[in-house]
Amino acid sequence: MMQPEEYTAADAVESCPQQSLSGHGPDLAVAADGVFDAALAARLTEPLQIGGRTVNGRLFLAPMAGLGHIAYRQVLESFGGCGLVFTGMCSARAVPTENPARSPVFSWRPEELPALVCQLFGADPQDMAAAARRVESEGFFGVDINMGCSVAPIVKKGCGADLLRDPERAVRMVDAVRRAVSVPVFVKMRTGWSPDPEPAVNLARRLQDAGADALVFHPRVAPDRRTHRPRTAHIGLVKDALDIPVIGNGDVFDAADCAAMLERTGCDGVSLGRLAIARPWIFAQWTRGFVPEKQTYRDTLFALMDALEAHYDPARAIKLYKKLIMYYAANFTFGNRLFGRLIRGDDMQAMRRNAQAEFCRVPQVGARPNLLMFCM
Repeated sequence: MMQPEEYTAADAVESCPQQSLSGHGPDLAVAADGVFDAALAARLTEPLQIGGRTVNGRLFLAPMAGLGHIAYRQVLESFGGCGLVFTGMCSARAVPTENPARSPVFSWRPEELPALVCQLFGADPQDMAAAARRVESEGFFGVDINMGCSVAPIVKKGCGADLLRDPERAVRMVDAVRRAVSVPVFVKMRTGWSPDPEPAVNLARRLQDAGADALVFHPRVAPDRRTHRPRTAHIGLVKDALDIPVIGNGDVFDAADCAAMLERTGCDGVSLGRLAIARPWIFAQWTRGFVPEKQTYRDTLFALMDALEAHYDPARAIKLYKKLIMYYAANFTFGNRLFGRLIRGDDMQAMRRNAQAEFCRVPQVGARPNLLMFCM
């Protein structure tokens, strides 16, 4: 889709000639983890074997509904540094007949497939197996079974975290998918429906025995929508019980958090969610020493708009943009107010005008994103 020429990123820069764009200025705070941690980078870039395949890195993009779509992933890939990337949730019932040219979730660029994992949600093991076969036929790196989503519409259908209440069905699902495909099979799961980690550890062992090649573990109880801190020690308990790789997930917001999760739990890698939406360059920052400059914040905003318009119809593009921009605005000191100003209007041309006005000078950047905005 053609972009309005008057609101390209380049023209936005030209309209602000008074601002130097060469590196950090006095109004841009260097992040607390801005000093490159070479030891962490070495650990995160170690190859990892999953299901007999080599992954060139241990820092992953977590699956996120409505956020980890093709447009966002295109911007993420421009920075690099991510070992594996997960799609948003795709319905197992829909995937076998889904048209990638029309689907808002089951879509991809061919060049991303070697490191792209498709996350599926479903209630029936045979539905999941049929969807997994389609995923494998398209050339994805692997398939991920969602056992972590606890939102009511998903759980009421017997999907996501509801599987944690039915271990027998969860095991049958992994077994069915394992028999259906040869690509790596991942499971994303939580602690369960109570804070006791023992059922999760026992289920994790059974999922491994059923054929799971890796586990992405989020140590919160299923009803908890981030109202309490994750119990990171549960990741270590699961890791100690399994032979397959365990990837930790939950409340990693800076390099120190990442290093602490690896050190305290012994997990094999880390999966980033909301932080990655706010800062798509974070993978490159932690693994390669990339330092975001002033224009990084502006240019990334316009790149997100460009990608959304390239891949989606106008109505869906604006909807997805407003969802993304809440996290992106969290980077800035007065992000809540900025968010309100950035989303005024009903079309992408208005969003470009807003961005041009607000980023004529890059707003003050916080050391870490405003975590309160992550819970909105």
